Amino acid sequence: MSNTLVQDLIESGIHFGQRASNWNPKMQQYIYAKRQGIHIIDIKETVKGLLLAKRLLGRVVADGRDVCFVGTKRQAKDVIQQRVADVKMHFVTERWLGGTLTNFRTIRSRLKRLEELEAIEQADNFASYSKKMESQLRRELRKIKRNLDGIRGMDKLPGAVVIIDVRHETTALREARKLGIPTIALIDTDGDPDMVDLPIPGNDDSMRSIDVILRELCLAIAEGKQQRQASDAGRDEGETPAGEEPRRRSRRAQFRAEGDEGGPAPAETVAGNAN
Repeated sequence: MSNTLVQDLIESGIHFGQRASNWNPKMQQYIYAKRQGIHIIDIKETVKGLLLAKRLLGRVVADGRDVCFVGTKRQAKDVIQQRVADVKMHFVTERWLGGTLTNFRTIRSRLKRLEELEAIEQADNFASYSKKMESQLRRELRKIKRNLDGIRGMDKLPGAVVIIDVRHETTALREARKLGIPTIALIDTDGDPDMVDLPIPGNDDSMRSIDVILRELCLAIAEGKQQRQASDAGRDEGETPAGEEPRRRSRRAQFRAEGDEGGPAPAETVAGNAN
């Protein structure tokens, strides 16, 4: 981890937690001190969580799976849309619809409906419909696009879910846990680290701190994509890249084990795999 990144984290204010009166005792291990009634997060724990998260995401993407980012709070929306779109991953920044993961087939049907409405709009701009029906169709189009546009390319369940602020995204976390999908979260001192597999302790109310974390995670995803492309190129040439088969077997075994247990692997297990 470069000194430049550590400096970026400090300058972003990622070490400033919530008021001491508003903390979650489960975050004790990630807290360095208390200053003027504010908890100070241990930057070493932030760096450790970020490193583990980057390694996990890199391996997930290299193995051919995608990542879904979830952040519906105001401070996270613009940052997620910009950073995640650059690496062509999936995101939810408006409202997490119940069943987005656990009832994925229904979500895909709504996305097909979105494509139908967009095709009608492009063909004749709803000119063949009455004004009342046109108004209803346009309203339906706006609603589906607002809620699902960020995951319209997600044709299968993601290999990992990244959360900004666990207190805001409990439904998404529960669905991922039910399906055994590994979760990573930027979590403040008022959050519950037991809800996620890989917590990254840090200020989740600052746009700058969110931006630095997402920047690093997206860099790991970009590197994973390069490894995926190299692996695909090796297969096209009839060669198996050195070390690929054991890695893929290990990841598949992990996902299979998670699915059989009906929940995600413990955080220490995921952390061990990331190492």
